[in-house]
Amino acid sequence: MTAIHQPHAQAVPLTVLTGFLGAGKTTLLNRILSGDHGLRVAVLVNDFGSINIDAELVVGIESGGDIINLSNGCVCCNVRDDLVAAVRQVMARPEQPEYILLEASGVADPSGIALTFMGEAMPDRIRLDSIMCVVDAEQIFAAPEMMELKLRQVAFADMLILNKVDLVTPGEIERIKTWLDDRFHRYRLVEASHGNVPLEILLSVGRFDPTRLDGATPGDQHNHSHDCDDPECAHHAHDHLHDHTEAFSTWSYETNQPLSLEALRETARKLPAAIYRAKGVIHSSDEPTRRAVLQVVGKRVDLCLEDDWGGRTPRTQIVIIGAAGSIDEAILQEQFQKVVAPN
Repeated sequence: MTAIHQPHAQAVPLTVLTGFLGAGKTTLLNRILSGDHGLRVAVLVNDFGSINIDAELVVGIESGGDIINLSNGCVCCNVRDDLVAAVRQVMARPEQPEYILLEASGVADPSGIALTFMGEAMPDRIRLDSIMCVVDAEQIFAAPEMMELKLRQVAFADMLILNKVDLVTPGEIERIKTWLDDRFHRYRLVEASHGNVPLEILLSVGRFDPTRLDGATPGDQHNHSHDCDDPECAHHAHDHLHDHTEAFSTWSYETNQPLSLEALRETARKLPAAIYRAKGVIHSSDEPTRRAVLQVVGKRVDLCLEDDWGGRTPRTQIVIIGAAGSIDEAILQEQFQKVVAPN
């Protein structure tokens, strides 16, 4: 007889932040961590690449907070076992968290993540509270070849955070809402700039509705949400996206030599169109005692100075994610080496 797991009376809620590359998930995560909610929050950060840049950008990581990195894979498929182990590790600590946040990779399909937390592999004291999808209002229609993945991220979400609305016109926002109305029966959408969403909304969305999985079981990750009507979004779209190395390429650059920020900005502006996302922590010659952070989404380049390096060794780490086969490592290596500041 198969055991039936009953919900634990004090189950720790877990919220998944999903959304395509560069939508603003880390900004939203930092908003939650910096908020005045009084909760002891554990954070799991997953990045598609051998260097977990997102974990470097999460506030409080240098202070020894409950942050666990899940690098070099995607939590919806090839590092799911690591995800289960990480949650168990968090729950085994003397001071257990009151809330768990998982920032998924921008290429993750949330259906696989949801099934992980609804399956028997997870402790009874964990409950999937919500899946929030962050949508970039400026870039939602960019990279049309990735539209199926973006639609799946929206379809499995409890709430949509339409982020960066300050970068588009009211007319463009209405166009996005019309586009969503044409494809989904119902959804909850919050407009935001810089991830500024009330904590009452972020942390009190209610439990994830398992009927969104349309009868899926932990052994079947490919059933589609019944909320999606888009004919372009095939019900088994994740079959060909499940191994993300087939849909995306990633490349990393590291150096201890300081970079010129202006030269780096120009290089970032000239990245090939097939590059979806670039992000990194920069050691610069301009401000050698402070970290600089590089964020590239589409044609937009943001390069800003952050906190002091403190006790950390100054070092540049950059991750680039693009379409499969679009990355010429030799050319990129040459371009970024030219950014190194002269002695």
